[in-house]
Amino acid sequence: MNKWRDNKAWFLVLPVFVIVAFSAIIPLMTVVNYSVQDIFGPGQRFFVGVEWFRDVLLDERLHDALFKQLAFSFMVLLTEIPLGIVIALMMPKKGWTASACLVILALPLLIPWNVIGTIWIIFTRPDIGLFGSIVNNAGIAFDHTASPVDAWITLMLMEIWHWTPLVALLAYAGLRAIPEAYYQAAKIDGASSWAVFRYIQLPKMRGVLTIALLLRFMDSFLIYAEPFVLTGGGPGNTTTFLSIYLVKIAVGQFDLGPAAAFSLIYFLIILLFCWLFYQALQAVGTGDKA
Repeated sequence: MNKWRDNKAWFLVLPVFVIVAFSAIIPLMTVVNYSVQDIFGPGQRFFVGVEWFRDVLLDERLHDALFKQLAFSFMVLLTEIPLGIVIALMMPKKGWTASACLVILALPLLIPWNVIGTIWIIFTRPDIGLFGSIVNNAGIAFDHTASPVDAWITLMLMEIWHWTPLVALLAYAGLRAIPEAYYQAAKIDGASSWAVFRYIQLPKMRGVLTIALLLRFMDSFLIYAEPFVLTGGGPGNTTTFLSIYLVKIAVGQFDLGPAAAFSLIYFLIILLFCWLFYQALQAVGTGDKA
C-alpha cells in the first residue's frame, strides 16, 4: 500500500511524458525515417541508407552556411556576454531605479522575433530609417540590402540589442545572490574594484553565465526569423545561415530526405558545441573555490 502511494506521484508526470512524446519524440522518429528514404510521393519511397547524410556532408553550400553560422554565433557570444556583465555591474542594486532598469531591460525580450526583423528593416532603411538616415547623411553609404558588410553589421546590432538584456538579467541575478559578507571582507582587506570582480563576482556568477552562454549559443545557432525577415539570406547568400538553408531545401525544393538528414546533422552539431562549452566552463572550477 505504501509503495502504491509512493508511485502515485508518477501519474502527475505522465502527462508531461505524453506531451513530449507527441511534440518531440514522434516528430524526431519521423525525421529519422525520412532521412534514410527517397520519397517521390504518397506510398512511393525507397530505402537509401546513409546516402542523404553523405550528400549533405559533402555539400559545399552547407559548409559555407556552417562557417557563417559559427562566425555569427561566436561574434554574438564575444559581444553579448561581456556587454551583459558590464550592464549588470552598472545597474543599481536597490530602490525604484533598480526596478525601472529591470523593466526597461526586459522590453526587447517581449517583442516577437519576426517583429524584431521588421523593426530593424525600418530602422536601418537609408531613406526613412533613423539609423540609416543618420549614417548616410554623415557621408557613409549604408544599405543592408545591397552590401554584405552592412547586412552583417545590421544583423549583429539587431541580435545584440535583442538578446544582451537576457545576459544582463542573468548576470544581475547572479550578482544579487552574492552575500554582502564577501564585499565586507574584501573592503577590510583593501581589495580593488577589479580584485572584487575577479575573485568574488565573476566566480560567483559562473553558474548563471554558464546558462547564459548555452542559451545564447543555441539561440544564435538556431536563428531564423530575424535574418529571414531582415535580409532573406541575402544579399546573395551572405546571410544564409544553416536554418535558412535548411528551410530552402525542405520547403523551397521539397527535398524531404536531404532536409531530414540535414536537420539531424544540425541537431548533433548543436549538441556537440553545447557539450564542449559546458565541459570547458566546468573545468574552470566552481565559484565556491574562488
